[in-house]
Amino acid sequence: MGRNWRNKSGRSTAGTSGMAAGTSGTALAVALAVGLLGLTGCGGGEDSGDGGEGSPSASHADGGSQPPAPKGPDRVGAAPSVVPSVRDWKAVRGPGWERTKYTRVVTDSGSLKDEAKLLADELKVDVARGPARTGDIELKRDKKTKGGREGYELTSRDGKVTIASAGDAGVFYGTRTLLQTYRAQHRFAEGTVRDTPDRPQRGFSLDIARKYFSADWIKERIREMGDLKLNQLQLHLSDDQAFRIESDTHPEIVSDPHLTKNQVRDIVKLAESRHITVVPEIDSPGHLGAVIDAHPDLQLRGAGGQSPRGAIDIANPKAAGIVDDLLGEFADLFPGRYAHAGGDEYQALMSQNPEETYPGLAKEAKDKFGKKAKIQDLATDWLNDRAATLRKHHKMPQVWNDGMHRGGVVTPSKPRQVAYWTGREDGEREPEEYLKEGWQVVNMNDEYLYYVIGQPNNFTYPTGERIYKSWTPAVVRGTEPVPDKYAGADDIVGGRFAVWGDLADAQTTAQVADGIRLPLAATAQKLWDPQKPERSWSQFVKLVDRVD
Repeated sequence: MGRNWRNKSGRSTAGTSGMAAGTSGTALAVALAVGLLGLTGCGGGEDSGDGGEGSPSASHADGGSQPPAPKGPDRVGAAPSVVPSVRDWKAVRGPGWERTKYTRVVTDSGSLKDEAKLLADELKVDVARGPARTGDIELKRDKKTKGGREGYELTSRDGKVTIASAGDAGVFYGTRTLLQTYRAQHRFAEGTVRDTPDRPQRGFSLDIARKYFSADWIKERIREMGDLKLNQLQLHLSDDQAFRIESDTHPEIVSDPHLTKNQVRDIVKLAESRHITVVPEIDSPGHLGAVIDAHPDLQLRGAGGQSPRGAIDIANPKAAGIVDDLLGEFADLFPGRYAHAGGDEYQALMSQNPEETYPGLAKEAKDKFGKKAKIQDLATDWLNDRAATLRKHHKMPQVWNDGMHRGGVVTPSKPRQVAYWTGREDGEREPEEYLKEGWQVVNMNDEYLYYVIGQPNNFTYPTGERIYKSWTPAVVRGTEPVPDKYAGADDIVGGRFAVWGDLADAQTTAQVADGIRLPLAATAQKLWDPQKPERSWSQFVKLVDRVD
């Protein structure tokens, strides 16, 4: 939020009265009111707010009548009401901006037409080309604006708002700040916002394999994410219980219900309109039970007849072929930069003695990589190959931290990013170890950011209050932050709040949406600005309710 926020009312303590004292000030106010009535014929152009007569007139849109000067007291107004809070707000004296019947969203940039139309629809006003006038909201690209493609500057002056950024995403985020503040205050005070996120990756991860979430439910979360300035949606598409996306290369593995490709295209299109990248995850070599159901010959089997659920036989070349088919098939359907290759909880490596339990894999490892090789080397090689497949399709691979093994003959390939979720894995590698090795980390700390439906395995539903008060992107595992030298955005590139469907029937999708609302807002706040918030938790909750 703005650093001049001080009191519970949401108003700055400076400049509480801007009206000049004495009879001359009164006379001036009366004269101004009479003049405005004569100009507009509607009491100074106060907006009806119903989208009917409150819509911009055709004569104004065509350059006919002139809008009135802004009205209201000449004072320092309230700081913006927005989640996540703006990082820099400089207030000045003035009446501020209000939506009136003259208000338009104005842009001369072709790339911003979607942002302009969305905001205009939300405010029930028209879109127009420049020049901008009193009452208007102007959107523009400006390479000189600081903060990169996601930073923006919002200036409210003389009854007009200008939102500028070096990138379309930054302009969009500026419109969210304006819209939320308008919802909460019905105006925007005079002043300037300069805002930019602390982390480049700010997201939400959803397991649609174990629990099906409809396309409409996902779209609602995308709209919610857009308002919160989150920019990544990870979809966990496959697991032991189901494979939830239409496939042309392997239709035999697809479960019902599932997302059709047309539904996915609609999801991706809506996400792109909110500057959100959809990150697909086909998890392997574990969590492939739905694939194994259709191809039982791929089931991993141990010396004693063990057949761990979801574990594929990575010594079988057919397994790699199927997974690579799927990764390639969905590469264009999800056109974003990132794709998740999984790598977690491969059951062969979770047994007490992997080499004795799974001698077939142990032999394959030695045959392929030498006598010192172990099954973990075979698993590392498997994930390296899947990462290579993704890179061929111009994706940056992301993998779970427990798919990154130390001290083997085979080492993990680069480039890739590590999604750190747990310290429960065998070996319990600390986040600092990955950071020292130069891996970029996405924080998915299961202590704070895991909403596991049904709360199995000692998980409890995370609270927004706990995230808001004690989590930051630097707290990657447990409750303690990594050393400061590794805590920056170059090393910990962001984080995601995650929903997992372990006990799918324990909650309805509506209950999940309600349960994650405040935790997701708190996560967005701390990814945008990890500093200790100036608002109390109760104030933050009230703000979320006002701007929603």
